[in-house]
Amino acid sequence: MEARSTARADRTIRAVELQVAAMGSDIFEIGLFKPDAPIGEVVMLPRVWDRHALMRSVPWLRHQNLGGRNIYIRPKGEHSLSLVDDLSADSIARMIQTGFAPAVVVETSSGNFQAWLKHPERLSKEIGTAASRDLAEQFGGDTKAADWRHFGRLAGFTNRKAKYRSVESGLYPFVKVIDANGGIYAEADSFLSRVRAAVEQRQRAEERVRNAASGCITAKANGAMKPIEAFRADPRYGGDGSRIDLAYAIHAFSRGASQDQVEAAIGSRDLSHKGTERRQKDYIARTIRKALDTAERGCAR
Repeated sequence: MEARSTARADRTIRAVELQVAAMGSDIFEIGLFKPDAPIGEVVMLPRVWDRHALMRSVPWLRHQNLGGRNIYIRPKGEHSLSLVDDLSADSIARMIQTGFAPAVVVETSSGNFQAWLKHPERLSKEIGTAASRDLAEQFGGDTKAADWRHFGRLAGFTNRKAKYRSVESGLYPFVKVIDANGGIYAEADSFLSRVRAAVEQRQRAEERVRNAASGCITAKANGAMKPIEAFRADPRYGGDGSRIDLAYAIHAFSRGASQDQVEAAIGSRDLSHKGTERRQKDYIARTIRKALDTAERGCAR
């Protein structure tokens, strides 16, 4: 029994070493998450460690994991990695085949993977988020988990989600390192150029809208920005979601809202009737374009 416990501890140490070395950051944020924590116990227990402190803390992390906490990791501050969550084996294979080979691949549960891609440089928060979203959309990852600082699972510990617990044994699956080559993906330069161009284009569009809005002479355009809920409750729109989304977007852009803010507001309602997630995003993009064109002409209400 003691030998088995020692072997498991050694496997955990080796898995952590592989993942941390391949990610390549100097300082990490570790999150110990327990969604069902009892009253008086924190749900998220954060730690900030360098590689050496992290490795020294593996026994303590194992103890916390056994006590029900999921163990997560991310680089501290702006960094050179993008996490793509909720991938299939086919998605991982397609990434490799198309020049987007991950630096780290972790299996979080049977057939479910997370991939960390390594860029040749540290990315700003905005570029990092745009890159993560693009990668998630391109390879079928979870776009809701796509931002510059999302936590990923740390290998060597168990995934404590109840749905993954074995009915037969009562045990939880271990998070496994599948690949930890630590390399920069081949398409990095062209991909980042495209991401930067898209971000710059959006920034220019937002600047045009702000400039147009600042020239509006109606008193109404100088008022406070209303939340989208106010438009949804307005009887003038008769509950027509498309009219509501467009009216809100025009209003919000005329008062200096960012594209991210408007996209999030429109996406806060159920858009499943629009079809797949890709179709929902296309709908939001079309609404944004219409609103930008209208606001730029100074017609915002």
